[in-house]
Amino acid sequence: MRVTLSLIKADVGSIGGHTKPSAEMIAEVERATRNAIDNGLLIDAWVSHTGDDIAILMSHTRGVNNTDVHQFAWQAFLDATAIAKKFGLYGAGQDLLVDAPSGNVRGAGPAVAELEFDHNPGTRPRPAESFMMLAADKCGPGAYNLPMFLGFADPMYCAGLMLPNMIKGFRFRIVDMDNTEGDSIIELSAPGDYYQLAALLRDNERFGIDAIFSRTFDVQAAAISTQRLHNIAGTYTGKDDPVAIVRNQGIFPAPEELVSAYAKAHYVGGDARGSHVMPLMPVSVNTPVTGMYCLPLVSCVGFSMAPDGTFSTSHVDFFDNPAWDAVRWKAQEKGYAMREQGWSGAAMLPYTELEYSGFRDTVTGLVNRFAFAHEDGRPARKDAV
Repeated sequence: MRVTLSLIKADVGSIGGHTKPSAEMIAEVERATRNAIDNGLLIDAWVSHTGDDIAILMSHTRGVNNTDVHQFAWQAFLDATAIAKKFGLYGAGQDLLVDAPSGNVRGAGPAVAELEFDHNPGTRPRPAESFMMLAADKCGPGAYNLPMFLGFADPMYCAGLMLPNMIKGFRFRIVDMDNTEGDSIIELSAPGDYYQLAALLRDNERFGIDAIFSRTFDVQAAAISTQRLHNIAGTYTGKDDPVAIVRNQGIFPAPEELVSAYAKAHYVGGDARGSHVMPLMPVSVNTPVTGMYCLPLVSCVGFSMAPDGTFSTSHVDFFDNPAWDAVRWKAQEKGYAMREQGWSGAAMLPYTELEYSGFRDTVTGLVNRFAFAHEDGRPARKDAV
């Protein structure tokens, strides 16, 4: 059986600012998914939110980039947007950047991660199918670069890389997100291209991992959204807030190997107004943004899949554990230290990455007032003072 997992997420409105979607919005999307299952479009679906973003996880047999599946998700987000507008919620329809996409919604605003694979439980190399979905808020798509690299390429984090099923390593497909003319990609493999991978992935704002494949079995292990909203819209509409689907266990890293790198609470671009550098904090799914700083958040939920493509009746929330409380405190401390530096230097993103166009407009207006000084040191124009 050929199964597709699709994960589509969007910010279409939230309560009291950029915090969380309303219960009515979530209920409307859940109603839509039940209808899609009853009508045979989807096999199964699960709705959640991370911060102010609603995520729809779906299983089906229609392949990636399927128009019907994507249009279903788009309409569900439109219906949630209508509720947000009815109740005057903030940012209603924020991530829906075009009036009506004619096909799939890639490039239209929502974050999209999809992968397709043969699902034959009880047979090798995947006698059982387990996977996790990750959803992040208040950060860009490169936020997953470091954890994915460590989980799939570094035996200090994934000891399973030394086992026969994984010792050949994994192939990484990387997108140059600054190229707006199309998908500009390169494929590099670990361990052979380890240093070259690091050289690219250090730049979270330009290069992002799009997919990861097993070199032993030539099957896909992970899919990650790499859409840049400000490259799509041409102006600030919100941070990119990426999603990922990661298959685990057996021929792939185990869940504990994949989540261990998130204990770093590593710095990413995002936070308030999408223009700061702040730590990524692991949180339980359905966590709102209510802290003194809107720290970048990431949730991670695990599922198993039955032979018919349905999800397990319950899920596991990987970051809903006391072990992660210490990491959350660590993230808060790292956040305090960075925000104490305010607007200076590395505390904020560079000029080219300031997501609110108003920041750039302010600087550009001042730059245009610069002029070469006279020989006596006086400015050439009075308005250049």
